[in-house]
Amino acid sequence: MLDTSQSFWSLSIQEILKGIETNLENGLSDAEAKKRLRIYGDNVLKVKKSKGTLQLLFAQFNTPLIYMLLFAAGLSLLLYDRTDALIIFGIIAISTLLSFYQERSAVKAMEQLLKIVQIKAAVIRSAQKKEIPIEEVVPGDIVELHAGDIIPADSYVLEAKDLYVDEATLTGETFYAEKFAKVTPQSAPISKRTNILFMGTHVISGTAKVAVIVTGKNTEFGKISERLSLIPPETEFEHGVRRFGYFLMEVTFVLLIIIFAFNVYLARPLVESLLFALSLSVGLTPQLLPAIITINLAHGAIRMAKSNVIVKKLVSIENFGSMDILCADKTGTLTTGEVKLNKACDFKGVENSKVALYAYLNAFFQTGYTNPIDQALMHGTSQDIHAWKKLDEVPYDFIRKRISILAENENSRFIVTKGAFQQILSICTHVETSPDAIEEIRAWTNDLKKQYITYSKSGFRVLGLAYRKENDISILTAECESQMIFLGFLLFWDPIKEDIATSVDNLKKLGISLKIITGDNRLVALHVAKLLNIPEEKVLTGPQLHQMSDQALLNQVNRKSIFAEIEPNQKERIILALRKTGHVVGFLGDGINDVTALHAADVSISVDSAADAAKEVADIVLMEKNLSVLEEGVKAGRMTFSNTLKYVFMASSANFGNMFSMAGASLFLSFLPLLPKQVLLTNLMTDFPEITIASDNVDKEMIEKPLRWNIGFIRKFMIIFGLISSIFDYATFGVLLWLKASVEEFRTAWFIESVVSATLVVLVIRTFKPFFASLPGKYLLIAVTSVAIMTLFLPIMPFANYLGFTELSMKFYLFITLIVALYIATVEFAKKKFLRKGLNNL
Repeated sequence: MLDTSQSFWSLSIQEILKGIETNLENGLSDAEAKKRLRIYGDNVLKVKKSKGTLQLLFAQFNTPLIYMLLFAAGLSLLLYDRTDALIIFGIIAISTLLSFYQERSAVKAMEQLLKIVQIKAAVIRSAQKKEIPIEEVVPGDIVELHAGDIIPADSYVLEAKDLYVDEATLTGETFYAEKFAKVTPQSAPISKRTNILFMGTHVISGTAKVAVIVTGKNTEFGKISERLSLIPPETEFEHGVRRFGYFLMEVTFVLLIIIFAFNVYLARPLVESLLFALSLSVGLTPQLLPAIITINLAHGAIRMAKSNVIVKKLVSIENFGSMDILCADKTGTLTTGEVKLNKACDFKGVENSKVALYAYLNAFFQTGYTNPIDQALMHGTSQDIHAWKKLDEVPYDFIRKRISILAENENSRFIVTKGAFQQILSICTHVETSPDAIEEIRAWTNDLKKQYITYSKSGFRVLGLAYRKENDISILTAECESQMIFLGFLLFWDPIKEDIATSVDNLKKLGISLKIITGDNRLVALHVAKLLNIPEEKVLTGPQLHQMSDQALLNQVNRKSIFAEIEPNQKERIILALRKTGHVVGFLGDGINDVTALHAADVSISVDSAADAAKEVADIVLMEKNLSVLEEGVKAGRMTFSNTLKYVFMASSANFGNMFSMAGASLFLSFLPLLPKQVLLTNLMTDFPEITIASDNVDKEMIEKPLRWNIGFIRKFMIIFGLISSIFDYATFGVLLWLKASVEEFRTAWFIESVVSATLVVLVIRTFKPFFASLPGKYLLIAVTSVAIMTLFLPIMPFANYLGFTELSMKFYLFITLIVALYIATVEFAKKKFLRKGLNNL
């Protein structure tokens, strides 16, 4: 095989094909490709460390507190009480297995969803063209590339036609690099290797056939990522979770040290004191928080998939739920996306067969950029062009905004240029007023502009068409686009979707403002604004934006709803300005010119039919470009975020209250209020309902507005509701001491009160409404009911004495019922005062 450490870009095509042992026409055989995939590995920059079953299982034990608890239980097994130690081991095992099962199911579901939006490459294998996942591309593959495609690996250009590539991510160059199928010098730096394409860059225009040389981490991009150890930036949600975890850990370790010290001071058994302190710490630490969040987000992703919304990055669901501004293009979002040719007409607006023919030639022969305009021209008119031959072309780009072809017919050569009206007008010196008459354009410029304005105001997308007879050239360049003859107008119609006004209104009801960013002219944008009842003054154009400073844009960006005549780099500027004003901004884009804007947005959204470059960048992919699909996805995303917050509220308040109560009780009682195994059993039973929270119903109030992570609000919630829980715990202590309960009765009664109250309060905290006015999810209700019943019957089970429980008389159950009822009522009252006030903080 070829030595890729050498300067392979200085080799000829024949040397390359021989070196990588492949064939230009047939490519690799399927068997050889599989063999090379085993040798070179998956074509990824960083090997995905997908956790296997055993690895995921052991990960559930991978926390410092669990290590300490297992160590202490091991000591107990050897030195203290073997039965207690075995019970503790069993409770830990059940808890971790439950978490493992839920997380494994969630991970598998996510893997299946991500397969739906795989980026693929067109390779030639066994003489057949095939679409394969980029990860399966191997050295020696022959790959075909078109505009919008991601370059799958470092490759050598074998054939190229008008090939321009965006290499900014690798070289930092803002200008597109033109690539050729010719040898470059051995000493050429990366930016000058014009016959090499690099992994991670993408095709702007043109076509190519390339040979893959190196894949994965051996590529230039792979070497850089290895050196930099690239880590994705932390999202607001991840940051909030991490801060919340650290806060609880700090409280935990302080309590652990204090409780252990006091129990040792009170001359209680050392191992039992250590186990008790560690058990309390396990109860307070958010050990299940990562698993619960993963489960919640994965369930949310599955729910969103049912609405045709595929989540590529789980943490993006939080930003999706927080999104309050959506920026989107007009075409295919507000309109049907089915662009149709309305008319090909001359300079006066009269349908013209020559205009139709030349427009068809331009669309048929251009190869650089597949787009709906050319498809509309191909389907909108039928022309016999068998006598025509294409000689060359200059592909479309977003600066010139036009495309030219050089075609020959009976020894006559013509340059035919199609593009935005203003750009076509700027290169024309003459206008064809009749088949036999060509006049200087100066006398007709105002009439042409008026015609353009009339068409645009009617909602048509208007392109200009120009030509020039040119027999002296065979190679076409952008400089040739001059001294052209204006031939006519091309009018396209993309009707507004019937239900778009309803969809926009529904997004408003969800607290999301829609802003349209389009490259179409101002007049077409005003036509759309009129249909959507948007005032005329809410439209801002690209030329106006170009004249604005960043500060001026910050003052204007929230006042405008439609941005017209916008260039690709201006999209990014608009989005960044919106973000700076405090909004969570989503951007829906599907073209190669949308990549920078997708990078800039908080929520990058694309569609399954998008260019590879756009789909690769996106966090969320819509299977259908429709605002109603997006609307359902937002609702599902907010349900997921809401259920995640519910778990945080429940875990923080109930656990904090119980652990604080046990810590305090252990200081003034002459015995441990609960044995270590009973503490762990409490944790297990109260965690069980919370694992089902992912499938819970969500009140519509939590869906109607964007949600934000607020660590201050959560901290206040934990302290207030944790203290309420502790007050009733201490009331339980007082009642049990007043009833002169024995040690076993005390522990049994408090265990029942603690578990039942923590379980039932889930039904109260899960909703902002009165708990009886909001129906919980089926699985949550079953889990809560099951745990409550199991807890009540636990003391009379045959194995109760092994857990340190004893049977209770009816008076204990009556007092427990009274205390739990008062606790639930108090929490409901506090919730009404606290949560209603705090709803606006989320």
